[in-house]
Amino acid sequence: MLTVENLTKRFGSNTAVDKATFTVDRPLMIGIIGRSGAGKSTFLRMMNRLTDATSGRLLFEGRDVLALRGAEKRAWQSDCAMIFQQFNLVPRMDVVSNVLHGTLAQRSSLATLFNVYPRADIHRAIDILDRLGIAAHAAKRAEALSGGQQQRVAIARALMQDPKVILADEPIASLDPMNAQIVMEALRRIHEEDGRMVIANLHTLDTARRYCDRVIGMRDGRIVFDGTPEQLTTGVARDIYGAGAEFSENATSTEIRDPVAAEEIRQAEVTV
Repeated sequence: MLTVENLTKRFGSNTAVDKATFTVDRPLMIGIIGRSGAGKSTFLRMMNRLTDATSGRLLFEGRDVLALRGAEKRAWQSDCAMIFQQFNLVPRMDVVSNVLHGTLAQRSSLATLFNVYPRADIHRAIDILDRLGIAAHAAKRAEALSGGQQQRVAIARALMQDPKVILADEPIASLDPMNAQIVMEALRRIHEEDGRMVIANLHTLDTARRYCDRVIGMRDGRIVFDGTPEQLTTGVARDIYGAGAEFSENATSTEIRDPVAAEEIRQAEVTV
């Protein structure tokens, strides 16, 4: 499905992504890990065409998306939805309207100007919110929701695009452990139930191991690890992060080990 060949991005004399190369033969949930500045976000932005590559190729289903221009590029950005760490919602707009923004690329300029949506799209947006456990908040302003709820609204907006690929750039970095797990569980369900490829930049090893089928480690712009969660040992992690023997995974863990808290998460997914 996806082939990345020598993908490179330079900003002046700085190389943010250095000849990244890998292939994905079927829809997977992939976690990309590495310290800040490793090139994770730049890679996702190139894939979504928010940033142009300096060189290399990125083929999806045999088509080089880096060569797309105009309407074809916009169509690819609909097929390749992006979720950001800071949600990128319109705070004073109601939740369902924020979700409906996922259809903007498919609508006329006049309809967009007057904020007019087909009834079928409105019903679909509410159905997606219900799937994510937040339909009860559809009429509220986005700014009235918690961080975890806002991120689920952002996921719902991405699903309104009906994408083939969902890219998530540090989707849980600003969330507490409980909301982080709710969001990651939502992304995992979307991957499993819809058969969509999900590629997420993550900052904790336990999250990558728990939710991803495959983990890619980046260091100084290069891919230094590409394997299964089981192969992501503490020793491998030290190499990815350039850390010494003092490296401890516990310092960045988002896992909730308390069974009572775990049950609260399950209830929250149903009722929140």
